[in-house]
Amino acid sequence: MRESSFIKKNLPRWKKIQEEPTEDPDEMAERFTSLLDDLAYAKTFYSHSKVTQFINGLAAGIFQRIYRDHQGEKGRIAKFLYYQLPLLIRKHHRLFLFTFAYFLLFCIIGAFSAAHDETFIRGVLGDEYVNMTEQNIENGDPFGVYKNENEWSMWLRIAYNNIRVSMLCFVLGVSFSVGTMWVMLQNGIMLGSFQYFFFSKGLGWASVLVIWIHGTLEISSIIIAGTAGMIMGNSLLFPGTHTRKESLKRGAMEGLKIIVALVPIFIVAAFLESFITRQTSMPVALSISILAGSAAFMIWYFVIYPVRVQRAGYRLSEDGKLLKPAAI
Repeated sequence: MRESSFIKKNLPRWKKIQEEPTEDPDEMAERFTSLLDDLAYAKTFYSHSKVTQFINGLAAGIFQRIYRDHQGEKGRIAKFLYYQLPLLIRKHHRLFLFTFAYFLLFCIIGAFSAAHDETFIRGVLGDEYVNMTEQNIENGDPFGVYKNENEWSMWLRIAYNNIRVSMLCFVLGVSFSVGTMWVMLQNGIMLGSFQYFFFSKGLGWASVLVIWIHGTLEISSIIIAGTAGMIMGNSLLFPGTHTRKESLKRGAMEGLKIIVALVPIFIVAAFLESFITRQTSMPVALSISILAGSAAFMIWYFVIYPVRVQRAGYRLSEDGKLLKPAAI
């Protein structure tokens, strides 16, 4: 293509970029990408031309604005954690309640089944784990399983596994929520059977004081991850006024934001399980304090705080942007 034809074809777009700067991240990224394409073409065919320098200048200007915005990343993260995520959670509070009730139902079914069938626990937890735990109980250390591995390697392994399970819960939501509900069913039955096993051995209260030090954060986060998967699944089932593709895109983005926010919680839960849960002889008051503190955080951030943010007048636009009270 002649240089004059190249300029004539793209000049209106270049002028718009130059004369009408934008702060919208998506628009900025689109402009920057198109300019890089133009720059690559110009450098190939008109390497010493002024038009190449001009395009390079436009691209550099956008890059500087992007870099400036990157430096303000902490502010965006704070806004996401303080306002956008709580509002997103509030938007789906009913679905959170449904997921919790669904998970609790299968916990009860797991405990009930274990109470009426001696082989059920072994079928769910496996003979190896049951035999090992029974041996630990005989040895006077029922929770010795938490002491059999180096703390650091255990931390990494558990954190990875919990994040993997949460991602699985989320991704399987694409199967119209069926996959997510299946994973939640499995985990609910497993937890119910697991907890009943210790109660049947007369270690119910002791198991709560030890296991739920990390289990409060871990189980709560798995339930929330299941909700993220349900959000994506429901976006396919109930697209509303959007096309199914557009609805899926929105649901997947909302669910993914929730999953990303859960990662630090899973890391903390894994830390507690690896370093604290193994301290089975710690004072009861300390154990209760950690357990209560974890429960208080989850209830406050995922139940109470989202309601307060909404009542303060903050809202999310249809495309997920924060609308402050003055802008409503």
